[in-house]
Amino acid sequence: MRSKLVAGNWKSNGSLVSNKSLLSALKECSIGPDVNVLVSPPFAYLSSVVEDLKGSRIEVGAQNCSAYNSGAFTGEVTAEMLKEVGVEWVIIGHSERRALFGERNEDVAAKVSKVLAAGLRPIVCVGETLDERENGRAETVCIEQLDGAMAEVKVDERWVIAYEPVWAIGTGKTASAEDAQAMHKVLRAHIRTVCGDVAEKVVILYGGSVKASNAEELFEQEDIDGALVGGASLKAEEFAAIVSAAGN
Repeated sequence: MRSKLVAGNWKSNGSLVSNKSLLSALKECSIGPDVNVLVSPPFAYLSSVVEDLKGSRIEVGAQNCSAYNSGAFTGEVTAEMLKEVGVEWVIIGHSERRALFGERNEDVAAKVSKVLAAGLRPIVCVGETLDERENGRAETVCIEQLDGAMAEVKVDERWVIAYEPVWAIGTGKTASAEDAQAMHKVLRAHIRTVCGDVAEKVVILYGGSVKASNAEELFEQEDIDGALVGGASLKAEEFAAIVSAAGN
């Protein structure tokens, strides 16, 4: 049986003061025995968040990392640096990175390789735009992105895949639980075809306007193993309710 994972992506939000308040509340939330929880703050706050969460069951992830090792790469943060400050997870290939910063499948593959080499766990994002879905290309796009991410290292049980339909991110729209399950099933079947039985161990998250009101229905689906949560992860009560739903 796969454990559930609830991952909060703070994006470019937070402050030293507001982070402390949020984390203090989150440390009080009830986490089921088979549920893992993490928050991913901006790079600037990683060290302070790691310190604030010491002794709790909440882990820390980064929202991105460099595709390179250390060197003359101004502005880049390497996987080894993240490891040193206490990060355990790294989100890679988020749709905003792809759309706003031009990240390609080969960039995602290089970052996955660096993350795994550093002993961290990647959360690899795939997802289609509304136009791609309406033109019947949703499955093709997601599989192409997954294959692209595997260009250097094939999926194993260290990987987490996050299906995040681009049209549902920050829009208030959410794929129905049935639609989300259908894509998760496709992704798991593809991993099984390429990588074998490890597919049964790979955690696949849903991301896209996840909130307390829809979390339970999503988590009831056979192939949905948790959530990558955006805006709701900045609200302690809402995020705690999603974590609680994962434990039911």
